[in-house]
Amino acid sequence: MPRRKRVFYKNIQPDLKYQSVLVNRLIHTIMQSGKKSLATRLVYRALDELEKKSKKPALEALELAIKNVSPLLELKARRIGGANYQVPMEVKSDRAVTLAMRWIIEYARGKSGKSFDKLLATEFLDALNMTGAAIKKKEDTHRMAEANKAFAYLARY
Repeated sequence: MPRRKRVFYKNIQPDLKYQSVLVNRLIHTIMQSGKKSLATRLVYRALDELEKKSKKPALEALELAIKNVSPLLELKARRIGGANYQVPMEVKSDRAVTLAMRWIIEYARGKSGKSFDKLLATEFLDALNMTGAAIKKKEDTHRMAEANKAFAYLARY
């Protein structure tokens, strides 16, 4: 009998301006305390800023930035025979996008000095250019997975 409940994925609607599910997911990730209109405004301003700075269409730049930050491997804790092992596992594409957005937003929130939309645009631009804190987080995750490659045989348990 399975220990976990089955996951039912919601059918996410695309946003109004770009007709993109990815942008809508970004809005929902940024939203705090149910303030969706504020989150929408911040995301659209950040995407406009990103479009100006990168000289690429906003949606294309966003997709490329998230693709650059998306991890391929992550560590999962497995308890086998009374010992905990950090087992490297491949990341599913949906989770990879979620992690990438979470990391970018986390590092944008951690900065100060400017408005959040400008900080978010800067973080996306850094991700687009393969620099910045979110890219470092991805590289650290991959490095940890490489270091624990010896336990990869435990992934199927």
